[in-house]
Amino acid sequence: MEEDSPDRAFAVNYQGNLSVTAFLKFIVNHSCRRTTIIKLPNYCTEKALEYVANECPRLKVLHVGDFNMSIEDIIPKFISKRKSLEMMRVGKLHMEEALTQIGLHCNNLIWLSAPYTDIGKDEASAIVTPLTKLKYLDLHNASFEKETLLMILKGCKKLVHLDMWNCRGFHGVDAEILELASHIPTFMYEGSIILPFYDKVNERTMFMV
Repeated sequence: MEEDSPDRAFAVNYQGNLSVTAFLKFIVNHSCRRTTIIKLPNYCTEKALEYVANECPRLKVLHVGDFNMSIEDIIPKFISKRKSLEMMRVGKLHMEEALTQIGLHCNNLIWLSAPYTDIGKDEASAIVTPLTKLKYLDLHNASFEKETLLMILKGCKKLVHLDMWNCRGFHGVDAEILELASHIPTFMYEGSIILPFYDKVNERTMFMV
């Protein structure tokens, strides 16, 4: 390890006292407020997220994992300050209120991932109406009915990638769905079934930038 390397500085400052907040502070501080991509660690704290909100004015990509229950209440407030966001992954616990704030404040969003979520007509409307620039939508392993999917296909005119792999709530695709999705170069729908089921563990990549 080099004498002046970032790794050495991290080891010296935080040895034996590593916490989620300390780790995020180190990463953000090292970027000199130029951080554009953040993947929140599991069990992130409110204090850590508030620090990111205040110190990452250029944030463009945010990944919020499924195990961040402790920050559920402040995710909407965080998103309301992130008008520069272009890509985001949200977990099931944050979906409804997060979409509302994304629609109000994140007009530049082109990529949205919301796997394992329940998508009703309200959520679909929150995606379709305000997110006019949306090109990539990942809803794999989500649950929704055919009518909800039709809303998305009719409203998201700029989609080039739609992943609804292994979704639940409708029985595959039919001629109507395929016709509405004909303008989407990458349309993934394998494994969709009409009844809920227990998801199998898989090695699918959830978030790629």
